[in-house]
Amino acid sequence: MGTNVKAEAKTIPQKMNGGRMLVEALKAEGVEVIFGYPGGAVLPIYDEIYDSGVHHVLTRHEQGAIHAAEGYARVSGKPGVCIATSGPGATNIVTGLADAMMDSLPLVVFTGQVATGVIGSDAFQEADVIGITMPITKYSYQVRTTDELPKVIKEAFHIANTGRKGPVLIDIPKDVAIASDLFNYDEIEVNIPSYQPNYTPNHLQIRKVVEAVSSAKKPVILAGAGVLHANAHEELRTYAEQQSLPVVNTLLGLGSMPGSHELFLGMGGMHGTYTANMALYECDLLINIGARFDDRVTGNLAHFAPNAKVVHIDIDPAEIGKNVPTQIPVVADAKEALQALIAEDGAKGDFSIWIKKLRNWKEEYPLVYKKEVNVLKPQRLIELVHELTDGNAIVTTDVGQHQMWSAQYYSFDKPNKWVTSGGLGTMGFGFPAAIGAQLASPNETVVSVVGDAGFQMTLQELSVIKEKNLPIKIVIVNNKALGMVRQWQELFYEERYSHSLVPDQPDFVKLAEAYGVKGLRAVNEEEAKAVLKEAFEHNGPVLIDFRVAPMEKVYPMIAPGKGIHEMVGVKQ
Repeated sequence: MGTNVKAEAKTIPQKMNGGRMLVEALKAEGVEVIFGYPGGAVLPIYDEIYDSGVHHVLTRHEQGAIHAAEGYARVSGKPGVCIATSGPGATNIVTGLADAMMDSLPLVVFTGQVATGVIGSDAFQEADVIGITMPITKYSYQVRTTDELPKVIKEAFHIANTGRKGPVLIDIPKDVAIASDLFNYDEIEVNIPSYQPNYTPNHLQIRKVVEAVSSAKKPVILAGAGVLHANAHEELRTYAEQQSLPVVNTLLGLGSMPGSHELFLGMGGMHGTYTANMALYECDLLINIGARFDDRVTGNLAHFAPNAKVVHIDIDPAEIGKNVPTQIPVVADAKEALQALIAEDGAKGDFSIWIKKLRNWKEEYPLVYKKEVNVLKPQRLIELVHELTDGNAIVTTDVGQHQMWSAQYYSFDKPNKWVTSGGLGTMGFGFPAAIGAQLASPNETVVSVVGDAGFQMTLQELSVIKEKNLPIKIVIVNNKALGMVRQWQELFYEERYSHSLVPDQPDFVKLAEAYGVKGLRAVNEEEAKAVLKEAFEHNGPVLIDFRVAPMEKVYPMIAPGKGIHEMVGVKQ
């Protein structure tokens, strides 16, 4: 006789080596792809990867691997996974760890280590990975016995992708990967008493926010990446519409509020819009949701929102009050805090005069640049990319002028389409990040906008996009310079261009072709339109070398030490 009662399946512990444990744990965590580079200390792990069915992407440099993992995490919302060998393999991922830590990206990174018996003896390819990475990770483990490896892996995924997200590193000695023990991943429970992030907002603090909004005359929301990490973009838009609150984005928060929305004021900060920055300067209530008040947003703190009552909603209590005094702190997940505010549906203030003033500013002081005949302006190039992708592409960037032009002129109406290095400002990030982004969203158009200088730091990953036939479109904004360095030298160092001009660039088209990637070039707007159209119609990777106006500067700009209202280059 049958029965309707389904017995709960019990997993049976199996004996396996540490390398196999790692592979099985990744499968249990639902990991879709890992990025890495093999070496002696991780050979036992790679031997288990060989016929495991795990999708491994061999990048051509460990830095490429970790930036690809960052791009994957940023687009998918899942932890990016990276593996490198001991010594130089591990040290080559340090920049990516620091980058992910600054930008709160969830990563689980595995490094090989020399055998436990020779740790501390300066063995071949030994490095103190824990000592090196502890300040730039959310947590770093060194596993000393095989039996503890499964628990450590499960904890690492939990830590990386909860609370304020970030990178977690696991250092695995070679003998730990070789030795065998019992493995039963399903039975492991994560219990870390010292790590209990708070998601739910305090109701009294939420009431204070409601009252502050109802009594304000000139409120503004500053929305950062925390809104995106919490998947709270719909709640942000709903709350802003419910209360008629204008919204400014940080660089990393772009896409959390539709760029075409009437309440959206643009990006704030050093290269933000006039309207966004003046709103931050003149507001009487500033509601910060998921941003950390970094210096590129605030400018001179003495002039940042000087007359505003400050609300700061953040899942990381360490950020609240760190840079800007906060009158109403709310330690919570952005999504839960916004849901609580929406549910309160407090008395709406009359912000009509304020909204009208903001709209007048938007009309009077839009982003502008001077057009020239037969010269390709970089701003126009980004506009063309936006037009030809209908604003729906995933855009990755390096750091510098092209990054700021992309942030200014590529309007994002949807979340998780913008992948850039914010806090650390890492050159070489954009192209490998595009690889991770494309693998996270294989059916979407991915455009990697890079400078001619930053691209040369990680261009070896052209080999990966050819091998995998990833249809990434690489847009090189080529001004034959370290563009932002040159801009600062022009403005603040009396045009003393110390090692920032690079007139002898490689032929990027031939370089692409050497890797088997389609290469194109454009030197004016008409050519730019034609090659972009050709590139987007091509079912495969394309590199395009755009020769743009070499001395163009990013405006508006707030000079170092100046207040957020002291912008230059507002009008051309």
